[in-house]
Amino acid sequence: MQQSEVVLHLGKLMLAAGAGSYRVKSAMARAASAVGIDRHQATVTMTELVTSSYEGERFRTEAAEVRRVGVNVDRLEALRRIVHDLRAHERVEILEAKLTEVESMRGLYGPITNALASGVACAGFCFLNKGGWAECLAVLVAAALGQAVRRAMLVRHMQHFYAWLVSGVIASTLYMAVIAGLSTAGLISPGHQGGIISAILFLIPGFPMVTAMLDLFRQDFSSAVSRMSYVIMVMMAAGVAVWTVTSIADWDVTGTAAPTPEGPLLYGLRLLCSFVAAYGFAVLFNARARACLISAIIGAVANTGRLVLIDVHHVPWQMAVGLAAVVIGLLAQAFVSRASLSRVALSVPAVVIMIPGVPFYRAISALNDHTVDTRVAVGQAAASIAEVLFVITAIGVGLALARIMTDRNWRHDMPTSGMIELPEPEGD
Repeated sequence: MQQSEVVLHLGKLMLAAGAGSYRVKSAMARAASAVGIDRHQATVTMTELVTSSYEGERFRTEAAEVRRVGVNVDRLEALRRIVHDLRAHERVEILEAKLTEVESMRGLYGPITNALASGVACAGFCFLNKGGWAECLAVLVAAALGQAVRRAMLVRHMQHFYAWLVSGVIASTLYMAVIAGLSTAGLISPGHQGGIISAILFLIPGFPMVTAMLDLFRQDFSSAVSRMSYVIMVMMAAGVAVWTVTSIADWDVTGTAAPTPEGPLLYGLRLLCSFVAAYGFAVLFNARARACLISAIIGAVANTGRLVLIDVHHVPWQMAVGLAAVVIGLLAQAFVSRASLSRVALSVPAVVIMIPGVPFYRAISALNDHTVDTRVAVGQAAASIAEVLFVITAIGVGLALARIMTDRNWRHDMPTSGMIELPEPEGD
């Protein structure tokens, strides 16, 4: 009984920290072998675990629900190290003590640092989306305060749809207020409405989106469908928020592109903004400074290369994103053995900056158009959503190809549960 409980405890902690189904299953199977369970099977969704532990002719089936899900890279790293160091004949009491210690870990960053990371990351996004200084400033303020509200709501265990909706409304309203203040002061001219979309990009559920795609390519459909359903739910909540605010204020979310430099200076600034955006999202994922730095470097190099392919070589957006995702996956693998970090800690913050949140939210906000019942308006929204789906698929395909090229367990269709042989403890 204690053996199966400690294995289930491990699975619950990994699921709550944002691990994908493959990682949860393989970690539990390794822990089960370490504590003397003959065979272990598991079914994993985003919020539920059903496990069966076998010992001879006896078996025990348990189910657990994990309601407080999120993203905590630091906790995932600690759990990964525990699983990696497991040896045969591991004592249940020692493993449980390690898991309890991980469960008591506090976040690395306080509310102010967390909020500023959101604001800076979204401001970098805004420049990449052709925003000017006014848009970037307004986005920094709006996204920082919006993230502060979301974090406060999640700490109080508010329902995720509600938290995304409220923080989306607040961020959108704050963006409009800052732009209105700058316009009233005579610092800017009209035409800065489009940046409002960048102000809510901190609400993109990048981590579950990526893990859902990877679970899908692993043919773990129960987990993939539940995670993607969650992604759609919270993105629609944010979309409804910005739609409501822009509808009341009668704002045009398309806006106009601000003047930007050209040539090497432009790509230098894009490199810097990509680095800042990836670093900020890594902080939001509660990654340590070393992981933030490496993932930001990877993201900056890959995203700038993607933009060069699109602008200079006229490569289709989807293909450029897929190639960049492959590069991110390979670079993450290259740093894994050197930095003792997991792939997910390095690849997800780097790839999140390529998720096309702006076209998606603009498609939702197109419903604000008074001609929504015309074929033109519906066609524009449908085209934007189709473009988003193709790009997200390209990201998943790119990361999956990188894993297939570097991981034998991904090249072969092998079960993630079952019997795993572990090395004996040192000295035996």
